[in-house]
Amino acid sequence: MIESIRSVSAARARAVLFDFDGTLSLIRSGWVEVMVPMMVEILLDLNSGESESELRSIVEDFVWRLTGKETIYQMMEFAEHVRKRGGRALDPLEYKKMYLDRLWTRIHGRIEDLQQGRVSPEQYLVPGARALLESLKSRGLTLYLASGTDEIYMKEEARLLDVARYFDGGVYGAQDDYKSFSKKILIQRIITTTGVGGGEILGFGDGYVEIEEVKQVGGVAVGVATAEPECRMVDDWKRQRLIGVGADYIVPNYLCGDELIATLFAERRIANF
Repeated sequence: MIESIRSVSAARARAVLFDFDGTLSLIRSGWVEVMVPMMVEILLDLNSGESESELRSIVEDFVWRLTGKETIYQMMEFAEHVRKRGGRALDPLEYKKMYLDRLWTRIHGRIEDLQQGRVSPEQYLVPGARALLESLKSRGLTLYLASGTDEIYMKEEARLLDVARYFDGGVYGAQDDYKSFSKKILIQRIITTTGVGGGEILGFGDGYVEIEEVKQVGGVAVGVATAEPECRMVDDWKRQRLIGVGADYIVPNYLCGDELIATLFAERRIANF
């Protein structure tokens, strides 16, 4: 099922930017259920007078808003909320380590299953993803993969899922120097070094950041509002927020791949016109 928010065409596209977690990979599915409770738990201990549900709403709002940016930004914002409530905030890197330790407990079995060949990579890919990647490559497009997850981890996960080979434009993730890389920086690099115009970029993502950045340069954006981990239905919470930041199309997965390609590359209205 494809929901068309704006009937724009990516027929001029020369470059395609994919987010990784939740857009292609399901290895880290459930990360929100790790990050948000950790933050709410710490904020509750500050006894600010806010209820658990009030704190959860606050945390979910900024976690979502920063999804797609490097994880450290969520931790920096969280540290500000701790200070605002009179707490003594840890360094954001310490919060990040705390979160990654908890997340590893959740996902290490998935990584090991893939490493040992006990499961197929398809089990941890959004349905239809590989066929879509094959189709985009067959059109001669240059594909880029970018993630807010640390590059050292996401490159290994992309390798385990056997998708790194599709991204001849490169595979990029968060760096220790968090200011040295972002999806915005990558998009600007594509525009300035390859001759690709902003309106010639097609983006796929399940987060606020990649959709917003692609739209800001005049590209076409597909919002992947999948209800994880089954990825069969649209998550309405994601859908509303992706539409809010400019997604042109909404899909729950890529099982509609042929139809999606036909819709995106139809010679109707070109983005930026």
